[in-house]
Amino acid sequence: MDNGAISYQRFLDGDDEGIVEIIRDYKDGLILYLSGITGNIVYAEEIMEDTFFRLVTKKPRFSGRSSFKTWLYSIGRNSAIDSLRNKSRFSDIPVDEYINLADELSIERDYLKYEQKILLHRALQKLNPDYRQVLYLIFFENFSNSETAKIMHKTKRQVENLLYRAKQSLKSELEKEGFEYEVI
Repeated sequence: MDNGAISYQRFLDGDDEGIVEIIRDYKDGLILYLSGITGNIVYAEEIMEDTFFRLVTKKPRFSGRSSFKTWLYSIGRNSAIDSLRNKSRFSDIPVDEYINLADELSIERDYLKYEQKILLHRALQKLNPDYRQVLYLIFFENFSNSETAKIMHKTKRQVENLLYRAKQSLKSELEKEGFEYEVI
């Protein structure tokens, strides 16, 4: 049993500190993942809150067939899909506006990194939503292909194919944007 599962079991047994630990450990990654689905970080934060609210109020059963993180991200993904179906409009504030630019040590280096992040973000936003999800889960959240398959409700083979096509598509978009791979 991983730490998330242990904390969740403690919460179910009446220790409220367990849910506090889960929120602390998983909220940031979940927000970033959900942002890739919704295209909006503020909306992703709302869905993250709904996901944890669902854990607290409904107390779904964790079977242990996957890691706790995989299970939690699946709940978040389902919440995002449900919310997107039910919500007709949301603001289009790009994630780029939330990135902190300040670093007194090397403004030029940070500026170049920031520009590359913008190019990467723009390229990611142009990709098919499934491509964005698979890239985020595997490269930013370090999920395995099997765990990603469970989260996305796909087979492992479908995820491998998606990942291959997503990388090819991202590379193509980055080249269109003028992305330079080893500037920094």
